[in-house]
Amino acid sequence: MEILAEAYPQEYSDIIFALENIKIKIEDITVSGGNESRIPKKFSEIMRPYEWKEVKITGDLLVKLHTRNPSSIEEILIEDYIDGHNIDYVKNKVAIDMEWNSKDQTFDRDLYAFRAFYECGIIECGAIITRSAELNPLFNALGIKQKYGASTTWMGKLLPRIQARRHGGCPIFVVGITPRTIKDWKK
Repeated sequence: MEILAEAYPQEYSDIIFALENIKIKIEDITVSGGNESRIPKKFSEIMRPYEWKEVKITGDLLVKLHTRNPSSIEEILIEDYIDGHNIDYVKNKVAIDMEWNSKDQTFDRDLYAFRAFYECGIIECGAIITRSAELNPLFNALGIKQKYGASTTWMGKLLPRIQARRHGGCPIFVVGITPRTIKDWKK
């Protein structure tokens, strides 16, 4: 968090602003989402006006073989050497992915993308926003626990991947959405 807050204060401020101002309602959690649920859409509504863009990295690799006696250079082009997935939000050198209720393998894809962007010098830090374990009692109370199953994206599936360093050297800021974010939830 310090890298993000100190090196990219405006981007950090944008993230905090979005997290403080996203208005999630019980209906947003209970309604069927299709490809993208309401929660990421609401996050996008806040972030896009601040010039956070969805970005995909691709790249070819040019390898040069220098030979001696006789001196020559052979060039080999490896096309699509990097063919990463889209990152939801990129601004300056900061990347964010929001994973509300995808299959948990999505975290592997996200962390690989962060790693590729970082190793290519495109970003200097990343953030992943997902569900905290604190939401599980709320899902139980609403009778929708199966919709948000153990093999979907939530903090319990993300942290072991972070601890295994699947993100390489890319610094990662992790945020878990809690019940306090649900505006009309009465405990």
